[in-house]
Amino acid sequence: MRFAEPELKALIQEAGAGEKFPLSKLITELERPNSIEFRRLLFRELGKLGYSGKDSLTIGLTGTPGAGKSSLLGELSTEFLKIPNGKKMAVVAIDPSSHISGGSLLGDRTRLTLPTREKRIYFRSQPSQLELGGVNPYTYHVIRLLRCFFDVVFVETVGIGQSEIEVSKFSDISFLVMVPLGGDQIQFMKSGIMEVPDAFILNKCDEETLAQSSYHTLTHTLEFLRDLTPGGKVPPVFMTSVKTKRGIKELLEYMLSQKPGEKRESEMDLQIRKWIKNEYGNLGLRILDHSKLDLLPTDSFEDREQKIVSQIQSEIRNSI
Repeated sequence: MRFAEPELKALIQEAGAGEKFPLSKLITELERPNSIEFRRLLFRELGKLGYSGKDSLTIGLTGTPGAGKSSLLGELSTEFLKIPNGKKMAVVAIDPSSHISGGSLLGDRTRLTLPTREKRIYFRSQPSQLELGGVNPYTYHVIRLLRCFFDVVFVETVGIGQSEIEVSKFSDISFLVMVPLGGDQIQFMKSGIMEVPDAFILNKCDEETLAQSSYHTLTHTLEFLRDLTPGGKVPPVFMTSVKTKRGIKELLEYMLSQKPGEKRESEMDLQIRKWIKNEYGNLGLRILDHSKLDLLPTDSFEDREQKIVSQIQSEIRNSI
């Protein structure tokens, strides 16, 4: 680990005071390969200092490339700063990685304009590292950290296809951003991604006739999915335009009216299973499913991870 315990504590306290550079140092260390030991110490120290993140709201934004997610986030951020309540927000933006070099342009830095000296807003871009689902392997832990310091954490995924829905698994509420005439009714009805969002955003509604046509097509299509949604409720659809500022304030008000925490238990289990599969493959998942583990509701992600890994390694040794 690169930080001694007193230095780690100081970085956390500075990040809690709104300083961006200490927070960026913590995230950079968290994103390093084989940062498991640092992560355990970091979240243990956060707990000691009273940072839990349980009251922070996580909002996921996903959608096809060109739907205007970054520009929309910029307008939402500007509107957020108008609210005189002192609350803070963070943005995690995932950009696509090259299949050849593995690098990323991190273009959201150029498309999303935020006040640089504003302590109420923090922006972090990440490469997708060729992960399917629109996020990268470290995104979840970065979000866990940001929750400790910010009231709202936005996650903007890399532009997706029709089945990459990872962001909905660790968001308290997720939105699918679409554009007018971005697809006919058959496209709207495709399973997978259409069944996952908690709400829809029809962005770039600059031309009224096209916007209304797509809005009615989408809302009528969602009626067919009523039986697939919890309680038979149809997800809301918001019409927005960055150009005319249409619907931005109403969308943000709806977002901030949501309550955090309902998915936290299931999100932890899903992320642990994902990590186990990446590290140990299907064998690790089979051992996990058939082992009797003493997992407690109060266990942190790292506590559960340690217990599960110990069990998997023990069973692998016994089978050799």
